[in-house]
Amino acid sequence: MITFEEAFKIVMKSVFETKTEIIPFTDSCGRILAEYILSDVDMPPFSRSAVDGYACHRIDINNELEVIEVISAGKKPLQLVGKNQCSKIMTGAIIPDGCDVVFMIEESENFRNGKIRFSGTDLKLNISVKGEDVRTGDVVLKKGKLIQPQDVAVMASVGHTKVNVKKKPVVGIISTGDELINPSDFPVISQIRNSNAYQLDAQVTRAGGTAIEYGIAPDNENITYEIIQKAIHECDIVIITGGVSMGDFDFVPEVLIRSGVKILFDRVNVQPGKPTTFGVHSKAIVFGLPGNPVSSFIQFEMLVRPLINRMMGYTWIPREQKLPLAINYERKSSDRLGLIPVHINEEMEVIPVDFHGSAHITALSDSDGIIAMKPGIKSLTKGEIVNVRQI
Repeated sequence: MITFEEAFKIVMKSVFETKTEIIPFTDSCGRILAEYILSDVDMPPFSRSAVDGYACHRIDINNELEVIEVISAGKKPLQLVGKNQCSKIMTGAIIPDGCDVVFMIEESENFRNGKIRFSGTDLKLNISVKGEDVRTGDVVLKKGKLIQPQDVAVMASVGHTKVNVKKKPVVGIISTGDELINPSDFPVISQIRNSNAYQLDAQVTRAGGTAIEYGIAPDNENITYEIIQKAIHECDIVIITGGVSMGDFDFVPEVLIRSGVKILFDRVNVQPGKPTTFGVHSKAIVFGLPGNPVSSFIQFEMLVRPLINRMMGYTWIPREQKLPLAINYERKSSDRLGLIPVHINEEMEVIPVDFHGSAHITALSDSDGIIAMKPGIKSLTKGEIVNVRQI
């Protein structure tokens, strides 16, 4: 049995990166950028007004000014602004040649003769200078970035309509056990609905991968072998839930070895998730996760999700908050790293959820995150600051 820290390092060292593909930029949100994107224009592309106001020469700012034209956004100035003249200008419109200041309409005084004058006390330039944000040829988005909605806007602004992104890792999901039935069926004695597959499918999608479900493998070694072989040759990552513990029908590790998988660890000093198994094949990376849904959920978040992102050239950093505990908390055993689901109340305090074990899947629906208790630490006191990893 190895520590979780050791397990994480082993998993990360096994990363191989996916290939790339070119897609429309409108479909790129949530993908990982596989190229540097350069600007083909200056931004702003011309010096423009930052306010609705009057453009003039700063030397004339205290004089009465003749308004010679009105410049709207999208129109070129038609008049040259001379001494003691100005142009009324709208936000985003082109600054007339020679003008070096725009004062706001709210800071203007109108005279009966039609002239105006600056009436403010704190003169600001109110001009966005050509190229002050970005110059032609500048890198506007870096390779390895998780593309977000604002990045799609950046691509649109520089005319980058086809974007090179990392391919999504294909993740095969296999559930094991004769006791499992489909969610649409009603369980009889000894049966349970298969929740792991659908939970993992959603987790894979959220992590940026593409999930393929291979159904339920019965407690039959040869059939399980055939399903695992098929998944290994079709996927980048294979996740098997169940069959990795110490029961008579927990033969998944043996089947993995038979399939050509090199097992790198099969026990982790963590709770929940001790029987987590990890191995590598020339075709795929393989995880054997515990059958209990809380264990599989947490170990996916801790080990598989970072791997999926690394395979796309992206280092995912989970969001964490440092918050105080609302109550005293004590766990039954302290020999392993404890990963405790918690709820954050309205006072931004942390409360461990009522958690009856790794099969208690509904506990996760009440959870906002996970806190870790190091081996040897059995209790936490009210008010103690803990690190909450969001889930």
